[in-house]
Amino acid sequence: MLVEGERILAVGRLDAGRTRGAQVLEADGRLVMPGFIDAHSHAEGAVFDPEVQLALLRQGVTSVIGGQDGVSYAPGDGAWASEYFAAINGPHPSFRGGSVADLLATYDGAVPLNVAYLVPAGTVRHQVMGSSDAPADPEQRTAMTALVARAVADGAVGLSTGLDYTPGLFADAEEIAALCRPLADSGLPYVTHMRGGYEENSQVGIEEVARIGRAAGVPVHISHFHARAEEVARLMDLLAREGMEASFDAYPYTRGCSLLGMTLLPPALNAMAPAAASALLRDPAQREQLRRDWFPGVAHHPSLGPDWPELITIAHTVAEEFADAPGLTLAQLAAQRGTDPVEAALDLLAASALEVNVVMAVREERSVEDLGHLLAHPRHLGGSDGIFIGAHPHPRSRGTFASYLATYVREHGFLDWAQAAQHLSSGAAERFRLGERGAVAEGSLADLVLVDPAAITDRATYEDPLALATGIEDVLVAGRPVLSGGRLTGQLPGRGLRSAARRRTPPPPRIPTA
Repeated sequence: MLVEGERILAVGRLDAGRTRGAQVLEADGRLVMPGFIDAHSHAEGAVFDPEVQLALLRQGVTSVIGGQDGVSYAPGDGAWASEYFAAINGPHPSFRGGSVADLLATYDGAVPLNVAYLVPAGTVRHQVMGSSDAPADPEQRTAMTALVARAVADGAVGLSTGLDYTPGLFADAEEIAALCRPLADSGLPYVTHMRGGYEENSQVGIEEVARIGRAAGVPVHISHFHARAEEVARLMDLLAREGMEASFDAYPYTRGCSLLGMTLLPPALNAMAPAAASALLRDPAQREQLRRDWFPGVAHHPSLGPDWPELITIAHTVAEEFADAPGLTLAQLAAQRGTDPVEAALDLLAASALEVNVVMAVREERSVEDLGHLLAHPRHLGGSDGIFIGAHPHPRSRGTFASYLATYVREHGFLDWAQAAQHLSSGAAERFRLGERGAVAEGSLADLVLVDPAAITDRATYEDPLALATGIEDVLVAGRPVLSGGRLTGQLPGRGLRSAARRRTPPPPRIPTA
């Protein structure tokens, strides 16, 4: 293979004349694969950290798609999203507000890998309506749609919702469909963390997805599709029968990771400014009301159940008095503090001003067989849902792509290596209109990964979540070596990826006061 500048010039046997004077990278029996594209990542702030860059590149990830779950920095001043998703996305080191174009520009020549961005519908809603739980009126809907149209013109690769997070959970299907319409001309997808949970409740969410996609005339993509493989296949068939062009991402783990406040507190509390929510959680009368009226329902939540304190492990908190909490379950934290789990959880949330993320176990871990069938579904795309905030994070942020290759390709054969390239790279490049990447072919952009098929291994575990993957030591982005011998080279060819399907730039939207 011959690479010149940013592109692959030739593939196959090359004569000596074409390669004279070229720098040679010996493959030594390794596979050359297109750089992997993480279809669901929360690295858009963390990607400036060299440790995060190393964690991604050691898995072969050369591009991430941020702006997930309806909440991220742009458009707007970035302050609300940075505060609300502080335990998921973390801060951006330089962006202090502006357009999606302004945000994408922060990555150009500043990082070793690429960052694409979904315009987050919750951020758009908050920019226009604040934390209101009311339906959008016609003027507000028009203003939100204009913000989305501008974001698409700026290069956004789709629109995302997080319908278990505020303020996204206050938006109905009609509002979301209106926001999706600017995507239609470009064929960009509606991407969603579905409403009301997954698993056995997934059909309700899928039916809403179908209504939105059909009304807006856009493809749809399901984020982190947690359900049995058989159920996922049935529901993807349902979308196909509805005429939907649909895909999904799923990671090779059954435990999840999210905000503790979203998991345990009422929506009204999550919609508050963190300082106000913290003050309320310190009020003994409010605590007693939550204990009496809210927490009995937590024990009946389909994703939790009565043993929820044993299922929730603390991954991140900013409270100094809880510095030793990451890695402990809420049950263990309560025992350590000599209190009960409700009191321990409320103490933790109050002290942290809600900035807490947690890993959530399940009562029945999914088998390799079931996960293998899920990940081999033809509409699956590789996505880690990687969260890099925390002392004891979910291992998916450092292990997902190596796990795909080690467990589901090499060891169990649910996919072959060519199919893995489709699932982990070219499928996402096509779905999100990322241009000429995702393939090892003449003319393609030279985002390339050398994979040792015998050595590729995910080492991150729930007990040791920071361990880096092995088996990928050399990575090129835009033809430049960014990982060599397993170490960062210091080169920064990454950029903010703009959709290849951008339309002309509309005028700036007029935003009513929230």
